[in-house]
Amino acid sequence: MRTRCAVAIVLLAQSAVAQNASPVPPPERQALVDALVSVIDRSTLKNARISVDVRSLEDGSAVYSKDADELLNPASNVKLFTSAAALSALGVDFRFDTDFLTDAELDKDGKAKILYVRGKGDPSITTERLYGIVGDLLHAGLKEVQDVVVDDGYFDAQREAPGFDQESGDKAYLAPTGAVSLNWNSIGVYLRPGLQVGDKATAEVDPPSDYFVVESALTTGTKTQRHYTVKASLEKDRIRQKLKVEGAVPQDKGIWSVWKKVYSPPLYFGFTLKALLTQRGVKVKGRVKVGETPRSARTLHVAQSETLDVILKRLNKNSSNFVAEQLLKVMGAEKKGLPGTTVGGIEVVEDLLAQEVGLARGTFIMRNGSGLNDTNRFSARQTTKLLEYMFRRFPLAPEFLSGLPIGGKDGTLKYRFEGTEAVGRLRAKTGTLENVSALSGYVQAVGGERFVFSVMVNDFAGRAGAVVQHIDALGAAVAAVGTAQGPMAAAAAVTAPPTLVGSLDDVKARLTTYRALALKADKANAAFLRAAWRTERDPAVRAIIADANYHSDPREPWSTRMLLDSVQPSEEVWGRLRKAALEAQVDMPVLGALAEVAAAGNVEAITRLVELLRPSVADDAAVGLLGEQLAVVAHDAPNELIAALRVSQPQDREAAVDVLSKGLLRTPNAPLLPALKVAQTSAEPSIAAFAKELESALAHQLEQLKASPTPSTSPASAPSALPGG
Repeated sequence: MRTRCAVAIVLLAQSAVAQNASPVPPPERQALVDALVSVIDRSTLKNARISVDVRSLEDGSAVYSKDADELLNPASNVKLFTSAAALSALGVDFRFDTDFLTDAELDKDGKAKILYVRGKGDPSITTERLYGIVGDLLHAGLKEVQDVVVDDGYFDAQREAPGFDQESGDKAYLAPTGAVSLNWNSIGVYLRPGLQVGDKATAEVDPPSDYFVVESALTTGTKTQRHYTVKASLEKDRIRQKLKVEGAVPQDKGIWSVWKKVYSPPLYFGFTLKALLTQRGVKVKGRVKVGETPRSARTLHVAQSETLDVILKRLNKNSSNFVAEQLLKVMGAEKKGLPGTTVGGIEVVEDLLAQEVGLARGTFIMRNGSGLNDTNRFSARQTTKLLEYMFRRFPLAPEFLSGLPIGGKDGTLKYRFEGTEAVGRLRAKTGTLENVSALSGYVQAVGGERFVFSVMVNDFAGRAGAVVQHIDALGAAVAAVGTAQGPMAAAAAVTAPPTLVGSLDDVKARLTTYRALALKADKANAAFLRAAWRTERDPAVRAIIADANYHSDPREPWSTRMLLDSVQPSEEVWGRLRKAALEAQVDMPVLGALAEVAAAGNVEAITRLVELLRPSVADDAAVGLLGEQLAVVAHDAPNELIAALRVSQPQDREAAVDVLSKGLLRTPNAPLLPALKVAQTSAEPSIAAFAKELESALAHQLEQLKASPTPSTSPASAPSALPGG
C-alpha cells in the first residue's frame, strides 16, 4: 500500500508540473517528426506492414502517425487490453481466494476423510506459498486425511485459449489455464553434470512430486557440449506426466534448467500438496483426485493472493501468457457468471473498450488475452487510445503504469535502449512473434513533455533484430526531444551500422583478448561486454564480443539475442573470423555458442548455421565443423531443423541438404527422417508439401552418394548443387 501511495504522489506531482508545461515548440516537434520518418524510410520498416501512432499527453495532439488505423497482429501488446480491463473490472485491491475445506469437522485427532481444494483462478501460487499454506492447515488442526480432492470447476474445461492450438509442443509459454494452478502451470527440470566427462548426469524436478515420472539418459559432456532434450508426455495411465531426458550437459558449467508445461494443473497441484503435507507430518492415506466440493463441506482455511496490481507486474514485465489467460477467465467468472470462460472474459474487455475507451465492437478482433500466435488484430491508434484512457484514469493509472517494463531497467526491456535517453524514461509493453514485433507505452522526453506511442510491425523481411533496433530508434528519438543533440542524432546513434572494417591483425588481437574472457565464463563480465558490443563498430569484433558475452552468461535470453544479431554470413564477418581463428590457431569463435543454441531447438540459430554453409564452400575445414554441428541439430531438434530449412534461401538449403545427406549416410536411423514423415501429415498444406519435398531431396542425394564408387561420408566435403533445386 505504501508503494502505491508513493507512486500516486509522484504522478500527482508530475501532473501539477504538466499543468504549467506545454507541448514542444513547432521547430522541435518538426525535428521529432523528421527523425521518425527518417528511421522508417531508411530501414526494414519501410517495406513491412506497419502501424504507428505517437501523441502528446499534454494536449492530446497527434505528433506522427503512419497507417495508424490498420489492423495488425499486436502480439503481446494484447496484454495491455487484458490488464486494463482486469484493473477496471476487478479493482486494484482484488485478491484471488483458494479455499481448503473438509467433509466434516475435524475430530479430536485432527483427522478428515477428505480435504477439498477449491480454486478461483489464482495465477500466483508457487511451491513456496503452498508450503506456507500447508503450515496454515497444520495450525488449523489438520493431522490426517484420507483423500485430496481438487475442484477446479470455477473455470470451464477448455484449458487452451484460441491461438494456443496453432502450435503443438510442451513449452512453458503454452501452459494451460486452471482454476487451481501451481508455479504458473509449468515445471522446471534441473540438469546437473557429473564429476567426469561421460558420467551419468542428474535430472530432477523441483519440487519433487509423484505427478511426474522422470526417465533420464542424460550424460556429462565436455565443457563445450550442451545438446540435451526434455520431452513431456502423458503416462499410459493418463494421470501422471512423463519427462524424458536425453543428451549431455557440459562439465563444470553448473546446473541447467528446462521449463515445460504441466498437462493437468489440478493433479499437479494435488500431488504437490500431498507431498508437502506428508513432509510436514500430515498423513495422507488415499489418493489425489479431481472432483466437486459439496455444499456441506466446511472451510478450514482460505488462502489469499497478493493484490491485483502486484500480479499485473508478473503479467506485463515478464509477458506471462499464463497470467493473461487466467485473468481473462477470472473476469468472465466474476462478471459474466460461472464457469469462467475465455469468451466471457473477452466480453468484459469489450465492455470497457466500447463503453469507456471509445472503441466500438467489431472494429478490432480479440480472441485471447495473451496475444499468442495469429489470433488478434488491433491498430496502433486503438492502442494509444487505451493508453491515453488509462493514463488519465487516476485511481488505476499508478498501478497500470508501474506494471510496465522500464526501458534499460527491468522486464522485457531490461537490455533495450541502453545508452539512450529512453533509459528510465520509457515504459512500454513488448510484443514478439514470428514476423511480428510491437512496442506500445509511454515516454517522458528530456524536455519534459510526455508522449504515448504504439508501433506494430508485421510481415517484415530479414532478421527480427534489425526490426527491434529500428523500433528502439523511434523510442530513443521521442525521449531525446529537448536535448542538444536532438531526435535525429539520437535515432542515428541507435541505428548506425557496424561497418568499420579493420585489419585482420586487429581482429586477431581482439579475438585473443575476448576469447580469454569467454574461457573464464564469468557472469560478472557480462555488463562490460554488453557495453563493449553496443559501441563496437567493426562487425567481426562485434561477433567476437557477442560470443564472449554468451559464454559469460548463457542463461540470459539477451545473450542469445546478441549472438544471433551478430552472426553474419558475409566476408566482413564470417570470412574474417575464419581467417583470424586460423592464423591465431584457436577454435572458431561464435560457432560453438551458436551450435549450443541451435541444438536446444532455437530455429533462428539453426537458420544462422545453415546460412554459414554457402560462404564456407571453399573451406573444407569450416564445412566439416558446420556439418558436425548440423548433425547434432538433426538428432536433437529435427522438427526445428525442418522449420529452419523451410524459411532458408534455396542455395543455403541445397548446401544443408548435401551436408545432412552425408550425415544420414553414416546414421540412417537419425530422427530427422521420421520427423519428416510426421511433418507430411500436418494440417497445414504448405508444411506437409515442404516436408515431402525435403525428404525427396535427401533421398535423391543419398542415392547419389551410395551410387558413387567412393562415396564421401565426411561432412568436410564441399557441398554440391542439388539437381532440380
